[in-house]
Amino acid sequence: MSLQCGIVGLPNVGKSTLFNCLSNAKAQSANFPFCTIEPNVGVITVPDERLIKLGEICKPERGVIPTTVEIVDIAGLVKGASKGEGLGNKFLANIRETDAIIHVLRCFDDENVVHVDGSVNPVRDKEIIDAELQLKDLETVESRIQKCEKAAKAGGDKNAKLQLEVLVKYREALSQGKNARTVELENKDQELAAKDLFLLTNKPVMYVCNVDEGAAVTGNAYVEQVKEAVKDEDAQVLVLAAKIESEIAELETYEERQMFLEEIGLQESGVNRLIKAAYALLNLRTFLTAGSDEVRAWTFKAGYKAPQCAGVIHTDFERGFIRAEVIKYEDFVTLGGEAQCRAAGKLATEGKDYLVQDGDIMHFLFNV
Repeated sequence: MSLQCGIVGLPNVGKSTLFNCLSNAKAQSANFPFCTIEPNVGVITVPDERLIKLGEICKPERGVIPTTVEIVDIAGLVKGASKGEGLGNKFLANIRETDAIIHVLRCFDDENVVHVDGSVNPVRDKEIIDAELQLKDLETVESRIQKCEKAAKAGGDKNAKLQLEVLVKYREALSQGKNARTVELENKDQELAAKDLFLLTNKPVMYVCNVDEGAAVTGNAYVEQVKEAVKDEDAQVLVLAAKIESEIAELETYEERQMFLEEIGLQESGVNRLIKAAYALLNLRTFLTAGSDEVRAWTFKAGYKAPQCAGVIHTDFERGFIRAEVIKYEDFVTLGGEAQCRAAGKLATEGKDYLVQDGDIMHFLFNV
């Protein structure tokens, strides 16, 4: 399931440093704008402590295989991007292809790191990028409105009329400097019509406040300004120190990394928290398979039923789906394995309508 989060932000806010921490792919990190010209794509392992427990119980021959999510480092945007300034057109094309946005904001002072606008102000930086994306969305909406008005008048097209209602709502919000995601739609039909528009400011977003070491645990005044600015948006705010994360990434062992984290007062690295949050931002969940051959995590979209999850493993599994055997993770760990769960009556047989839950341990029966 290839879903992508795009890392965006103004130049020199720490995007590429953060990307380098996330991925083995090394994006150039330099103290000048546009050091990342082509989007860098990293396939990132999603941390999942459940796999460690299952591995200890099953002792699989082929090992433990985690699931992944794709992260794209996109070139820094500047004011005027919607009119093609800087790398604007390339930026906007790249961000349109992603499924969610990780918006990095500079929340630290450092006279040795140039700020493209001369001073540190994360709320202003956020508004610059918002404005450019809103202008591009407004351009899209205005163009669609003209087409829908013609279709609605010419043939009384019901779908055109429905989409026109949605477009007018978006135009009103965007004209007021609001993101499309702030618009409340009235029903499922309007929500479906909105999906077809692929608006940039309608993508789910997470704001990452890049702070210095001293603020990695508690945050700072800049972080509080960001939280206040986005309180009315359906958005997450995550605090991390990219410089510290780059130091953690260089440590070779898990034990060394944990000791480092404990010394600065953190229980988990910012990178781990970011990957998990990005996974959730994409509305993704994990089901598991566990046996003597391998323990593996599989990605599915929230709301998938058993046959759809079977199809994640192989299309034949979905096509010939008969039933699924399901064990809850907590039961598997508490009782010590599949055989024990069967004996205790903790293995459930589920049909085509079963709504798969995060952490379900599954075995699919099929016939093609």
